[in-house]
Amino acid sequence: MVVPVIDFSKLDGAERAETMAQIADGCENWGFFQLVNHGIPLELLDRVKKVCSESYRLREAAFRSSKPVQTLERLVEAERRGEAVAPVDDMDWEDIFYLHDNNQWPSDPPAFKETMREYRSELKKLAERVMEAMDENLGLDKGRMKAAFTGDGLHAPFFGTKVSHYPPCPRPDLITGLRAHTDAGGVILLFQDDKVGGLEVLKDGQWLDVQPLADAIVVNTGDQVEVLSNGRYRSAWHRVLPMRNGNRRSIASFYNPAFEAAISPAVGEAGAAEYPDYVFGDYMDVYNKQKFEAKEPRFEAVKAPKAA
Repeated sequence: MVVPVIDFSKLDGAERAETMAQIADGCENWGFFQLVNHGIPLELLDRVKKVCSESYRLREAAFRSSKPVQTLERLVEAERRGEAVAPVDDMDWEDIFYLHDNNQWPSDPPAFKETMREYRSELKKLAERVMEAMDENLGLDKGRMKAAFTGDGLHAPFFGTKVSHYPPCPRPDLITGLRAHTDAGGVILLFQDDKVGGLEVLKDGQWLDVQPLADAIVVNTGDQVEVLSNGRYRSAWHRVLPMRNGNRRSIASFYNPAFEAAISPAVGEAGAAEYPDYVFGDYMDVYNKQKFEAKEPRFEAVKAPKAA
């Protein structure tokens, strides 16, 4: 089985119905799919790769002295002494920093800020086009998902970008690149390395590669899309395996609800809601403590108590 690859340019042509069906399949049966011909200029993607790789080179020395590296070195040394060691299960072999509208961005390399502002603007527009396709496939009014994420326009959605690198790991049997989890938010768009793999998605009890594909944007659905679709679209478990060779670049952007947004299943009058109503910020409070645990208790934790 291979994660679906969808030519997004066909959404506006004669093959629209087929393309919409492919998006529905990706959402319903995978929680993951890849978009090609998505409209983001390839020249911009090349610049994004360049500035993010350069930014890691400026951070590499710090990663080499980070807690994951030190922990792994201690485990390897203990193993050399003949001691039994167990894989690390509470940290990841990952260098990360975050970008959003209200935090400080790296000033080096000089082109980083301009390039990433342009990229995030393009990606945000792509996320909204994907959400409109989801609305249509779910039988919802156009813009329903965006309206839910923004409190009917009262709040801006939270749009964040996580810039990650997974450097070569000498002992991938003793630590994970990124532990298995589902994403808390809405629609996630990933520009992943096109040479170094490691990203896997769980489907039907089996871990499958999300194959590197040049200039593609990987889309996955988060927990909030699962709730809005009333379980029709499920957020998928995924993880990153560390690699002995190659420094994997990963740029994930999250189109999430505003923290003030009220989230609830979008069901018709005859439908029964399978998920509770809650405020997204409350869900994030729970998620931040339980990210790598089962998602169902998170939904239970934010469920409002029934009136007596």
